[in-house]
Amino acid sequence: MKLMTTLLAASAMLALAAGAAQAKQLVFCSEASPAHFDPGPTTGGNDFDASSRTIYNRLVEFEKGGTAIEPGLAESWSTSEDGKEITFKLRPGVKFHTTSYFTPTRDLNADDVIFSFERQWKEDNAWFAYLDGLTWDYFQGMDMPRYIKEIVKVDDLTVKFVLNEPNAPMIANLAMDFASIVSKEYADQLAASGDLAAFSTQPVGTGPFVFADYQLDTVIRYQAFPDYWAGKQPIDDLIFAITTDPSVRAQRLLAGECDIMAYPAPADIAQLQGNENLVVQEQEGLNIGYMSYNTTEPPFDNVNVRKALSMAVDKAAIIEAVYQGAGQDAKNLIPPTMWSYNNNIPADTYDPEAAKKLLEEAGVTGLTTDLWAMPVSRPYNPNAQRVAELIQADWAAIGVTANIVSYEWTEYRERGKQPDRKGPFQIGWTGDNGDPDNFFATLFSCSAIGVSNYSSWCNQEFEDLIQKAKTTADQAERTALYEKAQEVFKAEEPALTLAHSKVFMPMNKRVINYKMDPLGIHRFDGVDVTE
Repeated sequence: MKLMTTLLAASAMLALAAGAAQAKQLVFCSEASPAHFDPGPTTGGNDFDASSRTIYNRLVEFEKGGTAIEPGLAESWSTSEDGKEITFKLRPGVKFHTTSYFTPTRDLNADDVIFSFERQWKEDNAWFAYLDGLTWDYFQGMDMPRYIKEIVKVDDLTVKFVLNEPNAPMIANLAMDFASIVSKEYADQLAASGDLAAFSTQPVGTGPFVFADYQLDTVIRYQAFPDYWAGKQPIDDLIFAITTDPSVRAQRLLAGECDIMAYPAPADIAQLQGNENLVVQEQEGLNIGYMSYNTTEPPFDNVNVRKALSMAVDKAAIIEAVYQGAGQDAKNLIPPTMWSYNNNIPADTYDPEAAKKLLEEAGVTGLTTDLWAMPVSRPYNPNAQRVAELIQADWAAIGVTANIVSYEWTEYRERGKQPDRKGPFQIGWTGDNGDPDNFFATLFSCSAIGVSNYSSWCNQEFEDLIQKAKTTADQAERTALYEKAQEVFKAEEPALTLAHSKVFMPMNKRVINYKMDPLGIHRFDGVDVTE
């Protein structure tokens, strides 16, 4: 019944989408609804797919299909000899979208760049808290306020970032989704009307596609921006068909109701690969699936309790049952394809008897806890509910009772970062910029507590290492520091590192020029379809 209901809803959506008779159309079966369409405060890959990579641009961009930096809204940039000033020359003539709710009167300029960051940075900015409960998770979690001293308008097309100290990952950070450039003129118009919240539901950017319509939990429609600075896209109409169940996404792809699907279930991959009408791209993921312990909550504030619970989990069984050949054991936070990976760290040992002994020595008996399971499939964890069930059984074998809990995806993440969250929390990460800092600092720095540090873990030795690694451009020196940080992480066990997964992207053969992104983002700029 669930499949039939979903397919009927999909058919109705596609019938509505058929209005543009001769237009080129691509339908993407996405995995979840976006929280909204402002990429600054959001953190989910599905949020970025729906906003930053369709509607917006950044000063600099990652090359398509890679992590090299190339010009974006800035056509060039230069760094001072001491590494504390980065000057960007903006591309002239960049247009903002014209929509039913906004008509721009000028091109992109330095004011837009400064506004885009100051709204995330300065608490006295009217836009700092324009939505209830708003947090700027990336900007704050990556410690950007610590590093940026000021952003200076040199002239209309020149912006200078002045830093408090050199920061090796800064250029790559500015290519990330939170750094998308928004329209100050549009923000001023909404502020004058008193409707600031519309900024997140009626977006305006400079990107390849213009937002057209959103039907909650069902469909998002975009149209190619005719005045896009890099040229109009081959696709006229881009449609996100929101389909949370991976098996239903696969059925819809096989039925020709969508052209590309996100994150197939491992059990469906062989069938998709065997279909003559489909192509299934694949690559090793720059990702990590893990389970955070709340290190401020007894008894998880005891490192030996954390180690005992990790030791009781049969990771090999999880990888076999859930990842089905598309995952590998994660002994470190960063994947083995990333520079500075410490291969000397020993792999986790599955030893229930030793786990029981550690719990006894810690004085922990009859432990009952919540165990959090994501409600959606992610590239780093295709079935968190099944993972939770396997962990639940493993813990029962050592006398620990786990009650599995879950919520809608956006609510799940919000509840997970609360300081009083009860129980271990399944989550994961796909790298944003190819730099180890994006894993270590974003996920486990002290400043990321309450943001993206779901373990609420602040370890001064770890902190000193990762902060020092940002201040030098010498990759060998940074590598040594990150290798040591991995030793500290393993010794303290703030999280159980579960798996790194291979990522698959099935699509119809009529799709041309789609490239998988190692950063886990779905990009449709440059993509075409055959008639």
